[in-house]
Order: sequence, then structure tokens, then C-alpha cells
Amino acid sequence: MKFKTIISMLTALAVCLSCSDTGSRYDAEGSFESEEITLSAEATGRILRLDAREGMTVEKGQKLGEIDSLQLYLSKLQLEHSRKSVASNRPDVKSQMAVLQEQLAACEKERQRVSGLLADKAATPQQMDEINSRIAVLNAQISAQKSTLLNSTTSIDAQSTSLDMQIAQLEDCIAKCAIVSPVSGTIIAKYLHEGEFAAAGRPVLRIADLENVYLRAYLTSAQLSNIRLGQKVRVCADFGGDNCREYEGTVEWISEKSEFTPKSIQTSDERENLVYAVKVAVVNDGFIKLGMYGGIRY
Repeated sequence: MKFKTIISMLTALAVCLSCSDTGSRYDAEGSFESEEITLSAEATGRILRLDAREGMTVEKGQKLGEIDSLQLYLSKLQLEHSRKSVASNRPDVKSQMAVLQEQLAACEKERQRVSGLLADKAATPQQMDEINSRIAVLNAQISAQKSTLLNSTTSIDAQSTSLDMQIAQLEDCIAKCAIVSPVSGTIIAKYLHEGEFAAAGRPVLRIADLENVYLRAYLTSAQLSNIRLGQKVRVCADFGGDNCREYEGTVEWISEKSEFTPKSIQTSDERENLVYAVKVAVVNDGFIKLGMYGGIRY
């Protein structure tokens, strides 16, 4: 146990010496930041449940809370009943056409019989005219009924489709009553609590990725020739005094425009008024805190 303690102390001392040996000034300085998102409510209503606290780690897609959706659910039930009622009025085209189709089939058989009798001069042309007239009437009735049933079916289908769309809209609204984390990260701020009223667009939580942070530092124009995208650099997290930790960082972004030196930042050349911001990505081991001062050496 003592041996492990001694090893830990020597490791910490080596890290501090590695930072202190580089000198009291860095090639560039700045503070640590992270990608943050504000999780806002997508629905309006009272918050029934919110299982979230500051410092809590969450996963992408994790359900954290729920907004009251009772009225939306009742509206959805009402529309579903209306849809069933509309669907029950949809005509059964096959059964309603069956009677006329049977009559037409019987007349067709009768015409064949009369045609045979007429050939044998056992029937009169008047009989054939009568059967043809009946067949024509039945065909007209079948055509009219088909048109009526088709119009009725089309109208009912349109009503059903409209109700389906309204139900889908309500289901979407109900789904938005769930408070779901859009990213993986750590909750760093909580704006609302259970029982409070949420409104669409009102912030509920702020989530930051604390595992992958970056140091926003500033370089003079003279230093730009020493930095390129993707370059590996040494990053020191400054805890005050000689207490610091060194990490490997990667230059991920270099500003295309210069800006005035922030008052809180001192660059290696104080005569320079214009500097360029850079972002250096660092994998956080848990020691780096947002807003902490740091520096880089390349």
C-alpha cells in the first residue's frame, strides 16, 4: 500500500515538473470549454417527472422526464373512435352488387335460351327484344350503383385518411411530451423541476460533453506558421501555482479571422493587439473543469 502511494506521488510530481520545466509562460493560453446543448421542452404542460440532477451522466436517447399529456391522449382516443365509426359506414361493394349481378347472369342465360328457340322458330323476335331490354336496364343499374358506391367509398376513405393524419399528429405531440436527452454527456444545469410548468422552447437542462473538452487559446499572427490543423501539441491544465497536469491535444480549429486580444489572456507577445483563436481537443480524465486556465506548447 505504501509502495502504491509512493508511486502515485512520484507520478504526480513528474507531471508537475514536466509542466513547470517548460517555463512560466506557454506558447498560447486560454481556458477549457466543451460542446454544450440546451435541452428545451417540446411541449407545453406541467412536468410530471424529471429524473435529472446536476452532475448526472446521461446517454443519447435516455428518457429523463415526462410532461403531462393526458388531454392529448384523450383527444387521440376520441379520434380513434371516430375513425372506427367512419370505417363502419364503408359500403361492401361486392355484396351490394351481388343481387344485380345474379339478375344479369339469369337474363344472359334466358337470352341464350330464347336465341336457341328463335333459331328453331319456337320464339318470337319480341321475346328477344324484351330480354335484351332487361339486360340493358340491368347493365345501366349496375353501372350507376358502381359509381355511387365508388364515390361513397372514396369519400369515406378520405375521411379515414384525414383522421389517421390527425391521430398521427397527436401521437407526435404525445411523443414530444417525453423529455429525452439528444446527446451523451453530463448535466451541468437544471432550470425546471417536477411540478413546474414547461412551455415549448423553454430550457429544461443544459448538457455538456465533459469527456471530450477543448482548450480555446489565442495565437499571434507570427505564431500561425507553427500551427496547423491536426497537429499534436502539449496541453497543460493549470491548477494554480506549480500544480498542473499535462495532456496530449490535437489542433481541431483555427480561426480564419483575427480578433482583439481578450483582456483575460496574455499572449507571448503583448505588443500584438490582434490574435487568432484556436481549439485544441483534449480527452478529459476527470480532472479538467470547464473554465479552468490552461496553456499549450508546440
